[in-house]
Amino acid sequence: MKGWTGKLRAFALLGFVALVLSACGKENLTALDPKGYGADQSLYLIILTTIIMLFVLAVVMIVYTIVLIRYRKKKGQEDYIPKQVEGNRTLETVWTVIPIILLLIIAVPTVTATFDLADESAASDSLNIDVTGNQYWWHFNYDGQEVQTSQDLYIPVGERVYLNMMSSDVIHSFWVPTIAGKMDVNPENENTMYIEAHEEGVYWGKCAEFCGPSHSLMDFKVIAVSPEEFDQWLNDMQNADPEPEPENAVAQEGQSLFEENNCMSCHAIGSSSASIGPNLTNYGNRSTLAGVEDLNKENLVDWIMDPEALKPGNKMTGQYPEVSENEAGKIAEYLLQLDETDITPESAGNE
Repeated sequence: MKGWTGKLRAFALLGFVALVLSACGKENLTALDPKGYGADQSLYLIILTTIIMLFVLAVVMIVYTIVLIRYRKKKGQEDYIPKQVEGNRTLETVWTVIPIILLLIIAVPTVTATFDLADESAASDSLNIDVTGNQYWWHFNYDGQEVQTSQDLYIPVGERVYLNMMSSDVIHSFWVPTIAGKMDVNPENENTMYIEAHEEGVYWGKCAEFCGPSHSLMDFKVIAVSPEEFDQWLNDMQNADPEPEPENAVAQEGQSLFEENNCMSCHAIGSSSASIGPNLTNYGNRSTLAGVEDLNKENLVDWIMDPEALKPGNKMTGQYPEVSENEAGKIAEYLLQLDETDITPESAGNE
């Protein structure tokens, strides 16, 4: 008995720790604090299904308790068998009809929301963005705008933005829980969804489909700004210089090293396509490196020197000539000066 007591205590402690840790997470990475239309729909369905499940649990536990107390074997009873109800049509009807009703209560709003969120009738009059999932980063091409970005997706607040999604390699899943639900991103067929943010801010996104050793590091951000700021950002990006002039001699050397080491064969600056690595336009205005680390010179040098240490299995590993720490520092200096617009993730929602 003592052994069981110790195991029960350990199990209770483990359950308590799991409950506490389940509340841990990043700001703006939760489906329980919706800031977008799709997230509103998701939370409504979460609450509805939770209420129904709790109702079913309560009924089952009440019946279970009544049966335990009422039909337990009492002192002096021998071979006591409660009255059998096999073949009772009333009971069979009740426990068949009630689950059907509960399922319909869940199914009708779920199906309605599914068709609503898949509605593409307004796509031709809205902003369309082609989204490409890669191991382990995201690429965004603003359809008809000649603007391409990676990792940071800028959208205007209060407007539907349609995302046309495909993968360049394996199956991924696009998920921004605070403003929208999930959508699979497949290699061979295009899936479309729309997102709409109610408030300005930076919303974290994740890949929700296991896609390799760095799946958990395949983060990105949706940056919702006012329509006026978005128009300004779009104009700045459209007029971004594909070969910006570095501000100092160190950055100039970094630009030369960037070109000499054929970095441009994988990374684009401006509206031209980059088939292997992320687009680096406006790179200096990003807040994170590779989606997961703070963007600063020290971290950027470490990434250039050994990207495998940060994101195992990434395509940059082994794809470029080795550079010294000094050369990596000069390249980092150049990249950090690529800032084509004053609108940054830090300024979103902080006017």
